[in-house]
Amino acid sequence: MKKSTTTIVSCVIILLFVSIVFVSGTSTYAQNQASNSDLSSQRQNIITKTVAKCSPAVVGIHVSEIIQYRNYWNPFVVYNQPVKGLGSGSLISPDGYILTNDHVAGNSYEAVVTLTDGKQYTAKVIGSDQTSDICLLKIDAKNLPYIKFGDSDDIMAGEWAIAFGNPFGLFDINDKPSVTVGVVSATRMNIGPSDNRYYINMIQTDAAINQGNSGGPLVNAVGELIGMNTLIFTAGSAGNVGVGFAIPANKIQKVVQELKTKGKVDRDFWTGLHILTIDENIAKRYKLASSRGCIITEFDKNSPAVKSGLQLEDIIIGIDNYRINDQDILIGILTEYRTGDVVNYKIIRDGKEQTVKMKLEKR
Repeated sequence: MKKSTTTIVSCVIILLFVSIVFVSGTSTYAQNQASNSDLSSQRQNIITKTVAKCSPAVVGIHVSEIIQYRNYWNPFVVYNQPVKGLGSGSLISPDGYILTNDHVAGNSYEAVVTLTDGKQYTAKVIGSDQTSDICLLKIDAKNLPYIKFGDSDDIMAGEWAIAFGNPFGLFDINDKPSVTVGVVSATRMNIGPSDNRYYINMIQTDAAINQGNSGGPLVNAVGELIGMNTLIFTAGSAGNVGVGFAIPANKIQKVVQELKTKGKVDRDFWTGLHILTIDENIAKRYKLASSRGCIITEFDKNSPAVKSGLQLEDIIIGIDNYRINDQDILIGILTEYRTGDVVNYKIIRDGKEQTVKMKLEKR
């Protein structure tokens, strides 16, 4: 009897021990699972969520265009050379409108667009504007993911900036865009012209932009399209050095609407102004505080400039909210306007600042 009681007690003790071990193990497993869940949750942030949200609306673009060149020995003989290129784009509506750069697809005779689901479409060029470097494509598809425009006038230096695109054609590997993250470094950057394209009011970012990123979207932390990746500053380097530029969204929306309705941007106005960039000698002669600006040297007869009341030797230092550094910037700023707009010229005349209004008349 004692032996039987001892055996029962021993069995109870063993069962209690096993139960404790099991409960302890279960608790540890649950704690590990909870810890892993917490870690996974911590990895998710506003950037990763925005990337997941916007990536399906990014596309890779392959273009074919014809480059003409003349025979060196006989300039009357012209050759057509087919050239292929690549770039990026973003879907901006569910019915297949795609935003990219003019220098990516504006001169193409064929543009093949690849979506993140692997489907490919031949895109139609709805319109392209070389001056602003904006091109609008269209594919025949519906219910597509797209990126909504944000307000580029509301962005701040220092806020997150996420650049998407197809650098070096890497989109082709798995039909997914590459993503780089940085901040908005500066706004309202006016850059000199290149190939008859004027880059005014640009967004500067340190999010890495490389060859093939052109035309891709630059979005803010909540996934709004604030700009289109367009230029990089290389400083002699072959790759990114932390200075990239994007065309601001508000300018893009204006141009896109014109391309949709007219197929082009109409800048058929004139000023009749002849100007010269201020140099140190001119600045010294007119006792100017700096050598920024332009001096009026001549007028065309019956021109808007004459009607405005501007005078010879007026020093132009600004147009509306834009500051004028030189002749190229002044010309570039005027491309932001349209026929019929009234432009406020900020000038220095007889050592005093004043404002003169000019209506841009049809040429």
